[in-house]
Amino acid sequence: MDRATLELKKSRAFLCLECGKCTAICPISRFNNSYSPRRLLADGLFYGADNLITNPLLWSCLTCQLCSQRCPVDVKFSEYMRDIRAEACRQNQWGNASHGGALHHIMEMAAAPALKQNRTGWISDNLKVKSKGEVLYFVGCLPYHHDFFAKDFDYAPLTAAVDTVKILNHLGIEPVVLDNERCCGHDLYWLGQLEKFDELGRLNLKEIEQTGAKLVVTSCPECALALKRLYAERLGGVNFTVKHISELVAENIDKFEFSEVPLKVTFQDPCRLGRYLGVYDQPRQAIMAIPGIEMQEMPHSRRGAICCGTTNWMNCDAVSKQIQHSRLTEAKATGAQTLVTACPKCQIHFRCSQCGDESQKVDINITDFVNIVASALEG
Repeated sequence: MDRATLELKKSRAFLCLECGKCTAICPISRFNNSYSPRRLLADGLFYGADNLITNPLLWSCLTCQLCSQRCPVDVKFSEYMRDIRAEACRQNQWGNASHGGALHHIMEMAAAPALKQNRTGWISDNLKVKSKGEVLYFVGCLPYHHDFFAKDFDYAPLTAAVDTVKILNHLGIEPVVLDNERCCGHDLYWLGQLEKFDELGRLNLKEIEQTGAKLVVTSCPECALALKRLYAERLGGVNFTVKHISELVAENIDKFEFSEVPLKVTFQDPCRLGRYLGVYDQPRQAIMAIPGIEMQEMPHSRRGAICCGTTNWMNCDAVSKQIQHSRLTEAKATGAQTLVTACPKCQIHFRCSQCGDESQKVDINITDFVNIVASALEG
């Protein structure tokens, strides 16, 4: 059996009924009539994977899994895209990378075994961390994002790291923070660079195991997915538990005393936190425990939430901006003053969409889950 046929079998693509439910729900298809998950599947089935490798639309899929959720025969379209992209990478084919591909280069450089970094300069004296212990905070790419985006938006990505440590300290936890942690590799995985993903995973697992950590906490859903599921899939089982910070806050909500925050908010369900990891209730429970907070749900929420329009730093174009504008408009229409995200990339992509034409700007505040929890703790 050739590799292309094996990829089709693994993703259940052979079972496609051509019902079109995937295309009907796809955020990309809504604004780009030439894009259709069903049609991409058909092309692969009838003409072979080689027909897709040179198709620029191969890199448009957000891997948000809205289509798989609606598929009556459980075709795993996101995995199908990953496998075809892996073959494309082997043939030196690549999509239109955002930001000149700089963020992809950072991921690739992070896989160098001899790399030595200084990622902990953001830790101030009032934050309590240590080098070994049972609870580890996996910071992810926030230091890289801070250097890359802080000057462009009214947003400092590292505030999410600072506030996560503040929350953990409030719970009596002094987390381990790694000075030589690498990118988790999530984006490389979905772009088909699986060997490089494996290299990053092995390096991170080695760093984590040396600390003796039994619980790894993340403030990024993509890191949570990589550490909890993708490492296990590619590298074998991991010997620690993984939780997104919203899960930990919800589990310990009785240990928090929040100041009143009179605010109407709506919540953006990140694809990786929601559809991939099934975490929907915990962030809402934590946010609604803050006195004065009023939650307004968007029509597309929880399992039906529309993603932030861009992923893997790839193919960020006019369609991405239309998806983001539509989503922010939906958030604004709820009457909420603030859109709360729980993913650093959602924050970056939505803020980016607000930097364009003033006449098209959707005027709504955006903050991260950890920022709003930490601010309520501090009064």
